[in-house]
Amino acid sequence: MSLHKQTTNNNAINLYRLIWLRFIVIGGEAAAIIYGVTELELVLPIYNLSVLLGFFTVVNVLTLIRLRIWPGVQSSVSQFELFIQLILDVLALTVLLYYTGGSTNPFAPLYLLPLTLTAATLPGRYTWSMLVVTVICYSILLFHYVDLPQMHGSHDHGFRLHVLGMWLGFLLSAVLIAGFITHMAATVKKQDKKISDLREKELRHEQVLALGTLAAGAAHELGTPLSTMAIMLKDIEPDSNIDQQDLLTLREQVDRCRNILGSISESAGTTRAVSGSEVSLDSHLTSLIDTWQSERGIKAKTNVSGSQPAPRIVADQTLDQSLLNILNNAADASVNDVEVTATWNENSLTFEVADRGSGLAPEIIGKTGSTIDSTKQDGLGLGLFLTYSTLERLGGSVHLLNREGGGVVCRVNLPLDAILIE
Repeated sequence: MSLHKQTTNNNAINLYRLIWLRFIVIGGEAAAIIYGVTELELVLPIYNLSVLLGFFTVVNVLTLIRLRIWPGVQSSVSQFELFIQLILDVLALTVLLYYTGGSTNPFAPLYLLPLTLTAATLPGRYTWSMLVVTVICYSILLFHYVDLPQMHGSHDHGFRLHVLGMWLGFLLSAVLIAGFITHMAATVKKQDKKISDLREKELRHEQVLALGTLAAGAAHELGTPLSTMAIMLKDIEPDSNIDQQDLLTLREQVDRCRNILGSISESAGTTRAVSGSEVSLDSHLTSLIDTWQSERGIKAKTNVSGSQPAPRIVADQTLDQSLLNILNNAADASVNDVEVTATWNENSLTFEVADRGSGLAPEIIGKTGSTIDSTKQDGLGLGLFLTYSTLERLGGSVHLLNREGGGVVCRVNLPLDAILIE
């Protein structure tokens, strides 16, 4: 959605609210007129007031019909149109006050209502324009209005000072409201822009994180075919013929490397909803573990179990790569003795990988993954760091523990809300 469409839609919403507020005000004014005539025995120009309220009711109904029936109108409500609608409120209030005592009417400060609505919904130039209009209208009513002698006929010069004081109080309040709300709206606008910029940065960081996680996983996966090719090429004598089977194996390993690198460009930076597919949790975990065992050429002890039927999830490429990083770390530590356990309930998944490696050094217990530190002698620590970051982004956590009898246990806890199909 563009900024322009969002703005006009907001104007339509504000106009809707103004319409329903008008209905309330019109009903209140009609009730006040009836009460004044019947209970206070005021002599009011009933015909003129009825025409005014009727005309404004018709305008309100037509505006509501226009917004509800005409196609595309909601997205075309401009700031100027909303301002004109508020000006109509000011003019209607002015006419109403003119026939009911002008500035002596205790409801004269209602001019603050359209001014406040303008300041809260429209830019500053409209607010200051509304301030000028309301002050002019109120000032005219100081001198020109239909007097109500039955209410104010006995008031002396002191009452005129009271009315003038009301006008000065309105003027001060109007200037303060216009200045304060305009300044506050500008501050809120700046904050909204900062929030929008931060969201854009967060999206870029997530794309970088996704790329880094996939790259770290690809580095692990590339290790096996590259090692295979290195061993085969080492055994090939210079200027000797290459066996066709060896050549076929080399080609297969090159194709595997190409596929691994291709998966990075296909998957990095895409959203989970686009890049993922809908699968059941148990089958997805089983497939992930089986693929890992096949590619690494190992046989691990596995246990995949949980509440049935298993939840339906969106397969997240970066999450899969994070779990593969953990599995590959365990395989590097002890290729012949790895245990993988995955359990879940309705709310969370626990994924645990145990190896029989050398264990964690005392100085890195508790901080592994929070910085780029490696648990392997020749490692960079980038894979585990990106794994931590990815799982944290999804609301999960990773804990590394020394395993009883030697080795490391890596335990992942992940809320299923992050990957669950609604």
